[in-house]
Amino acid sequence: MRWASVVLAFWVFAAFAQDYPSRPVRIIVPSPPAGGTDIVGRVLAEHFTRALGQQFFVENKPGAGNLIGIEAAARSAADGYTLLMTASTIVLNTVLYKKVPYDPIRDFAPITIAATAPNILIVSPNLPAKSVAELIALAKQKPGALSYGTPGIGTSPHLCMELLKYMAGIDIQHVPYRGTAAAVTDVMSGQIQAAFATALTAKPQVDAGRVRALAVSGPRRVEALPAVPPVGETVPGYEAMQWYGLLAPAGVPVAVVEKLNAEALVALRSKEMKDRLAGDGAEPLGSSPAEFGAFIRRELDKWSKVAAAAKIEKQ
Repeated sequence: MRWASVVLAFWVFAAFAQDYPSRPVRIIVPSPPAGGTDIVGRVLAEHFTRALGQQFFVENKPGAGNLIGIEAAARSAADGYTLLMTASTIVLNTVLYKKVPYDPIRDFAPITIAATAPNILIVSPNLPAKSVAELIALAKQKPGALSYGTPGIGTSPHLCMELLKYMAGIDIQHVPYRGTAAAVTDVMSGQIQAAFATALTAKPQVDAGRVRALAVSGPRRVEALPAVPPVGETVPGYEAMQWYGLLAPAGVPVAVVEKLNAEALVALRSKEMKDRLAGDGAEPLGSSPAEFGAFIRRELDKWSKVAAAAKIEKQ
């Protein structure tokens, strides 16, 4: 009887996946309708709609550091009709907050890493440092004298710099702002000396000579700023990427995950996706569900160590 039940369950799930989707599917984006997460979510929704014959639509649910939208996805039915397109905040929140209403491993079924985007390390044009090596040397000469700005504790720009401080053994003071734009403005004026910012935010100021770009936080150069080297060329092993991933609530049928993964990879390899992400300094990636799951575990371990080294107390 047990074997018969297993076979019956297999055929039920197979039939469900074959008919899937039979009604509209929402993709929750836990941030406002702008930026990389929203862009990737909408391009995938358009592709899924064309390829699978049902409407896939983005529902933006911003708020509380993305917690509202992520929790809504985690609590949704595991039937494939609610998906989540999220940035790396799904991991960072668990490192930074004492009470997070979800578990990124237990509560979700990974589908694919969709894209990655580095941050750009910029400094004031008045600062004598013209490379990462010179910035590190300057910081070691004057421990605690330099400062850097971020859009807040636990954000991607904050952890990018904390990882650099941790790996290079330097002391630079953190100044949190209400947003990246305000931090970049103060780098331009020399009120603070450095910041990490997205290519979309940093490039216009770099091109205008208002700030100097020293490095990118990813493993290789980006098209938006091809002359700017990776931090890792100076600090071996350094890599701190913003990433975007597609997930479903835990328990969704494996066949549905595989179907969505296959179509997502088609979309992520398209010229349309590459062109849409280029302005944000991001690039499409794509992975198997298993690779994405392993990646999430590595990210949890990495940023937990960085947060401990930076003495970031959980909120």
